[in-house]
Amino acid sequence: MIPIDLSGKVALITGASQGIGAQIARTFHQAGATVIINHPGFPNTLVDADTLAAELNVLRTDSARVIAADVSNAEQVHAMMTEVQAACGGLDYLVNNAAIIKDRTIAKMSLEEWDAVIDVNLSGVFYGCKYALEIMRDHGAIVSFGSIAAIQGFFGQANYASAKAGVQAMMRVLSREAARKGIRANAIAPGVIDTSMAATIPEAVRAEMIKNVPLARFGTTEEVAHVVLFLCSPLASYVTGQTLEINGGWRG
Repeated sequence: MIPIDLSGKVALITGASQGIGAQIARTFHQAGATVIINHPGFPNTLVDADTLAAELNVLRTDSARVIAADVSNAEQVHAMMTEVQAACGGLDYLVNNAAIIKDRTIAKMSLEEWDAVIDVNLSGVFYGCKYALEIMRDHGAIVSFGSIAAIQGFFGQANYASAKAGVQAMMRVLSREAARKGIRANAIAPGVIDTSMAATIPEAVRAEMIKNVPLARFGTTEEVAHVVLFLCSPLASYVTGQTLEINGGWRG
């Protein structure tokens, strides 16, 4: 057996109150890390984040902390990193998971819909990386969420696909810039993952999507979390500047 032991390490996961982010927090916690559960500060995300932190703190005292910050707001992200530094003495892993969708064709997309998705999904990753680097210890790791949308160019997702493609490019740049401190930066590009958001996809559309997947199913949040854990672990010590697709073989 080759264990992944992150005892003594600190991991910050943005958008971690539910879905894939929450599963990543659970997975890193299971590997021994102290986890920082970020959420955007809405009443419902606060309840979910607090519930998750309580669940993890029962398993290991003082091993999970909740911090509210809107990742599209640079000042709030900077303040979050300052709080992490004060509470934990630094940061080892950053997972840029927070994202929103506002799908519409380019002809009908409002400027506000474009800006909102770019602000969270692209600028939010930039802010997270920029301020995390100020407190990240040497030989840390950053994993940011790209998407199959950046590769396939799905109808109605010009804002989302553009942001995710930008994230993937940003990680390639960051892998060069952060290498002097031994910090690795990678992106992942999930396909369709079985979350509450995916559950809203009409059944007929789901069936057509699955036709493109050789494994003939959607992915699970656990499967995404395991890849993120691998990329942050010593097992991936020579992996940086990559975009790892997690899509069951979808090639469009």
